[in-house]
Amino acid sequence: MHDTEGMTEAINIKNWKDPTSLRRCRRLLLRWFAANARDLPWRRDCAVYAVWISEIMLQQTQVQQALPYYLRFMERFPTVAALAAAPIDAVLKAWEGMGYYARARNLHRAAGQIMARHGGHFPADAESVRALAGIGPYTAAAILSIAFNQPLAVVDGNVIRVLSRLHAWPGDAKTTSGKKEIQERAQSLLDPAAPGAFNEAMMELGALICTPQNPLCTACPLAACCQALAQGAPEKFPVKSAKKLRPHYQIAAGLIWKKEKLLIVRRPESGLLGGLWELPGGKQEAGEVLEATVAREAAKKLGIKIKVGSFFSRVDHAYTHFSITLHVYHCRHLKGTPYPHEHSDWRWVSIAELDDYAFSRSNRRIIEQLPAGAYNPSGL
Repeated sequence: MHDTEGMTEAINIKNWKDPTSLRRCRRLLLRWFAANARDLPWRRDCAVYAVWISEIMLQQTQVQQALPYYLRFMERFPTVAALAAAPIDAVLKAWEGMGYYARARNLHRAAGQIMARHGGHFPADAESVRALAGIGPYTAAAILSIAFNQPLAVVDGNVIRVLSRLHAWPGDAKTTSGKKEIQERAQSLLDPAAPGAFNEAMMELGALICTPQNPLCTACPLAACCQALAQGAPEKFPVKSAKKLRPHYQIAAGLIWKKEKLLIVRRPESGLLGGLWELPGGKQEAGEVLEATVAREAAKKLGIKIKVGSFFSRVDHAYTHFSITLHVYHCRHLKGTPYPHEHSDWRWVSIAELDDYAFSRSNRRIIEQLPAGAYNPSGL
């Protein structure tokens, strides 16, 4: 049930700095949020640790997808001290499948910083919070406003959409000037008496009502002051810049067998998918067959010679700025001790042991197709 009481109040938001209009907007939004906010575990007590973990998870992940990960993560690492003391492999394993693994690495680093610099207590000043690994302006504002009630406006994709429609703002929030202006508008609209609740209300409104397509304007508490709705074109906002073409790469990798053990390698800590394990392989070069890619990559990156056998499987996967098709072949190790020229570690493991390691989603989808127990295909 949506609370639309007060929607008939006439609000002139064309002058978005007008105090009377802003007070009415704040009142309507907070009233709606009190009646319609989702019951989420990190909202129940607003403990700073819970707020921090949830905000990091929600940077690139939808609430419903992040929720089971959050519950498992908090059970495994219930405090800053527990997170700081855990090995990074355990943290990455708990994060496995949610993507954007730099978030997990930064959480682990930041937990160590909190223990070393702040005696295990999350800091309450903006400078110290911003100095923690993985925390930028948005996350700092979210944590400080929700957990410490500090008057700092958050600006994420949901907030940009709400503000752009509310003001029929023609700017581009991806530009430097656009970012500055949208931040000023968010700060002006923020309710200084209840900044945490107001920030959450703005994000909730964007997630549930002011959606990218087919916004539920009839249920919106701010419909009476929405200039985009008044123009009859809410979906024209925010203004979108032209999309760049996203490249696609063909990747070939090997299930490299040595008797009943498979070779896995670990990516460097920095960079995409840092610290995760994967099947050895790499990008196909121009004019190269995929089988040759697997053999070349094994020789170049690991210094080993292999025999490439039968095709096993393929998966398609999209990242933020590019997409891949991963082709996987059965291979047999012929000679050479792996030396990780471009990786941080390597292991020979059984199929059963693969569950102990954190893999990227594309690699995990391949691993899930392997039969249970020991396995070494014939014909290699």
